[in-house]
Amino acid sequence: MNLYNSIKNKKEKISVTGLGYVGLPLAISFAKVADVVGFDISKEKVSQYLNGIDITKEVGDETIKQTTALLTWEEKYLKDCKFHIVAVPTPINADKTPDLKPVINASKTLGRNLTNGSIVVYESTVYPGVTEDICVPILEQESGLKGGVDFKVGYSPERINPGDKVHRLESIVKVVSGIDEESLETIAKVYELVVKAGVYRAKSIKVAEAAKVIENSQRDINIAFMNELSIIFNKMGIDTKAVLEAAGTKWNFLNFNPGLVGGHCIGVDPYYLTYKAEQIGYHSQIILAGRKINDDMGKYVAENAVKSMIKADKQVKGSTVAVFGITFKENCPDVRNTKVVDIINELKEYGIETKVIDPVADKDELWNTYGIELCNFEEISDIDAAVFAVPHNEFKSIRLEDIKKIFNQRWNGHRDTTTEVHDSNFNNKYVLIDIKGIFDKKEAEDMNFQYWRL
Repeated sequence: MNLYNSIKNKKEKISVTGLGYVGLPLAISFAKVADVVGFDISKEKVSQYLNGIDITKEVGDETIKQTTALLTWEEKYLKDCKFHIVAVPTPINADKTPDLKPVINASKTLGRNLTNGSIVVYESTVYPGVTEDICVPILEQESGLKGGVDFKVGYSPERINPGDKVHRLESIVKVVSGIDEESLETIAKVYELVVKAGVYRAKSIKVAEAAKVIENSQRDINIAFMNELSIIFNKMGIDTKAVLEAAGTKWNFLNFNPGLVGGHCIGVDPYYLTYKAEQIGYHSQIILAGRKINDDMGKYVAENAVKSMIKADKQVKGSTVAVFGITFKENCPDVRNTKVVDIINELKEYGIETKVIDPVADKDELWNTYGIELCNFEEISDIDAAVFAVPHNEFKSIRLEDIKKIFNQRWNGHRDTTTEVHDSNFNNKYVLIDIKGIFDKKEAEDMNFQYWRL
């Protein structure tokens, strides 16, 4: 507890390694009550923060400008800290196996700068055993110190929900764990400085690691069930949203909806658990089945977009489709592991050109990761179909009348430039793929839209 008191009295510092969607809010929040060093290997990212630009949109430009946290890309400042938090991403490889390189490299960096009496807490999502079996040996090797004796470790799974302005770090119960009772209490007290909702002391580090990985696996499986229902009901000509609204009147019906499952958590974490299960001789059935369904939904949406175009007498090859939204979820700039890209790639297989509109997405990350450029709504015209993939708040104000204006006007496949165009003159409709149901289905169909949603 001496370390806790030293942090509270600002005699010792906290470090946060990894200043992304999780680490940045952590550093900013802790800086309100303690001395904090925020470290990230990306000089470009840190430079943006130092210029008062919050590229994550999680804390806001003004908050970054006012923070007392030292934000840096120089690891030497880590030596000044005693309580270290690791919040780096833990993605998956192309073969769906865990990519632990970020957390391993972060451990090496911390190890080089670790001092006697320190505590290292990992927040990155991992499978049970990574903290103690992989990270601790790295810290020991790099520092020359002995884990559990010269330094302590803990695990506290991140629960920040990017883009969510209600469920924040301060308002979500924090699970904490430590290598022993002393470190557990110190870790718990330090987090209680900022987490007003309180902390939950897990029985062990492995319990805390497992709790995190099943939280998102559970959600993934439930969404996969909804996606499967959507596929079934679509074949039966039944509106899935209407079915869920009816079923939702029962008190214990779980409120999940079909959709694209991407991002750095729900679309990734289950593979960490199934990887570890394979290592101990168990092949997952339910978890991997859910993953298979959700991983295929981008292709499924694209196929139904093409079917809708055919029903509307649209020529598929050489057509243009406007895609509204490309981030992995609404109101969040993060494009990591977004399944909207799967839709775009599948449409290209049919010879379709896509134009992407997203007022929220990180343009630089989108270009660097996928080679996709964004368009403004005002630049879009002569489209053959519109796909609303992500329900950003900005899109909810768009009217169906406005969408009609950006469609091309063709008669038997040829543009009509000589006569006034009326919907009744055309056997081809306005194709609208509304994945999450932003628009009213009946209103859209009454306005001559070929409407489809999950």
